[in-house]
Amino acid sequence: MIKKLVLVFAAFITIQSYAQQGTASPYSFYGIGSLKFKGTVENRSMGRLTIYNDSIHINLRNPASYASENLGSIPFNGESRPVKYTVGGSNSNLKLKSETGSSNASTATFDYLALSIPIGKFGVGFSLLPQTSVGYKLENKNDDGDLVNQYKGEGGLNRVNLGLGYLIAKGLSIGIDANYNFGNIQNNIIEYSYDSDGLILQYQSREGNRSDLSGINFNLGLSYKTKINQKLEFISGLTYMPESKLTSNNQRIISAITINPSTGTEFEVNSYESDLNSQGLKRTDLTLPSKLSFGAGIGKPTKWFVGAEYTAENTSKFFNPLYSNLTTKYEDGYNVSLGGFFIPMYNSFNNYFKRVVYRAGVHYEKTGLNINDESINEFGISFGLGLPVGNLFSNANLGFEIGKRGTTTNNLIQENFVNFQLSLSLNDRWFQKRKYD
Repeated sequence: MIKKLVLVFAAFITIQSYAQQGTASPYSFYGIGSLKFKGTVENRSMGRLTIYNDSIHINLRNPASYASENLGSIPFNGESRPVKYTVGGSNSNLKLKSETGSSNASTATFDYLALSIPIGKFGVGFSLLPQTSVGYKLENKNDDGDLVNQYKGEGGLNRVNLGLGYLIAKGLSIGIDANYNFGNIQNNIIEYSYDSDGLILQYQSREGNRSDLSGINFNLGLSYKTKINQKLEFISGLTYMPESKLTSNNQRIISAITINPSTGTEFEVNSYESDLNSQGLKRTDLTLPSKLSFGAGIGKPTKWFVGAEYTAENTSKFFNPLYSNLTTKYEDGYNVSLGGFFIPMYNSFNNYFKRVVYRAGVHYEKTGLNINDESINEFGISFGLGLPVGNLFSNANLGFEIGKRGTTTNNLIQENFVNFQLSLSLNDRWFQKRKYD
């Protein structure tokens, strides 16, 4: 047990030290940043399908999975479900394309750290994961090619989660997550000024905004699985996240600056804090939209599974009064996922690759963000491997995802992304019965 815990935390520290910025997407400029997928590498490798759950993997999307059981397929020597813990991170490579040019960016990020403990018919889960990420650097130029505005942003929203699941009857479980959201978002806007001859002036104006966010929300889950016949199993899942509020404490500082033309370093000459109180913007409330997800699939336990899932999000309810933009609006979004896995022979002793879990899937998402009357949509294809390590069905999981987000029409940017994910999904016995005195 101790060795596996050390391995998890060593992986966490390595991922965290390597992951400096969670995104390079220009679309993280809007709202509270780019929403990160709240799921494991196993989920992402199956087209972000999250309905499948068993007693050896953690499902971060459905709290009912904390009390999940296998229907007799893996007996665990007659003992109860094992303790599960997992840690994951990812690397993303982006090609940003517009009507006039293109550029490349790369980011690495820590994705999650989670633990699940079985207690009889109950299951308790704990996780830490980023919820949104902000990381962009955008420029706006005039018809002469002169720089007019420069936008920079960083930060994001994090989530600490405590969940409880309960096994109502064989194959049927319910659960609830309590989530504490916290973090901050910072952005700077520089306005460049020129004289009548088109020469840049010595001093420029900079507006710096910071929002410190916090709030609590809940997630409800239901999971049901049953045997169709002696070989096939039916699995379904449903989650619902009610609408909730985030409190945002805001600060805005206006500065006069000079910029070193060779290095781009900014030097502040003087500044003052804007009176947000008089504008009603010092403390604001942001709405986290409600979300409903449901899906189902069939499979042969320890052999294969295929399923589909639909998620609807009431994104049109989102509004950020501090960063309102006439060209941006929010509409209801949705996500469709289709995926599954295949295991040639999970208990093979003489062929390692027969015990490997092979995963694949596709997803299509309408993000809910609408800019210049263009909906920002995303499509992705994913693949993955679950490589057996140690004993008790532990895995090192590799995921690979390719796709695109956005469009180049109406002066927008299309992102072509290639994502690579890595995680450890480990199982252990904390309290084991003695077989001999």
